[in-house]
Amino acid sequence: MTASRASSANLDAVTTRWAGALFNLAHKAGALDDVSRDMERIGAEMKSSAVRAFFLGKASLDEKRAKLGGVSSDFHPLTKNFVNLIFDRRREEVLLDVAEAFDRRRNADAGVAIGIVESAHPLGTAELDQLTTALGERLKKTVKLSHRTNPDLVAGVRVIVGSQMIDYSVQGRMDGLRRKMMEARLPVGQA
Repeated sequence: MTASRASSANLDAVTTRWAGALFNLAHKAGALDDVSRDMERIGAEMKSSAVRAFFLGKASLDEKRAKLGGVSSDFHPLTKNFVNLIFDRRREEVLLDVAEAFDRRRNADAGVAIGIVESAHPLGTAELDQLTTALGERLKKTVKLSHRTNPDLVAGVRVIVGSQMIDYSVQGRMDGLRRKMMEARLPVGQA
């Protein structure tokens, strides 16, 4: 279970369904660890923009199978069958993000929430641990956070976990104040 790509774009529903089906099969077969390793290897391959372009391109189905065949030779049988089914159904685009979708599904099943914390300046390990603990208690989940700096925040932090954003940054507070001012009714003067 990695915290990789916690802030990436939303996954499409088709990829999420395919990954969920594989997760359920692997869970029932007691092969989650093996299939997870296979998914990590597929994910590592798909990080290359050249590989992604190849799978989205006009290469033949046999060429695409051969390209992935070198990586998948020692995959668990469930993963091999899954990859073959993807090719048989002409759903090669699912391979692009299936590793991330599988990882998300596994984290959700384990009660783990993956997120990212942004701050104007780098956070120390103790600060990050404190934030992680506080968020875990608030969300009633195990939280794994990665960190990135965002100088636009000026001060404070912004935390994004799943579809939730908790914004304690100066920029966030200024934006909130601006919205309140724009929504406020002005008093009507009497003449």
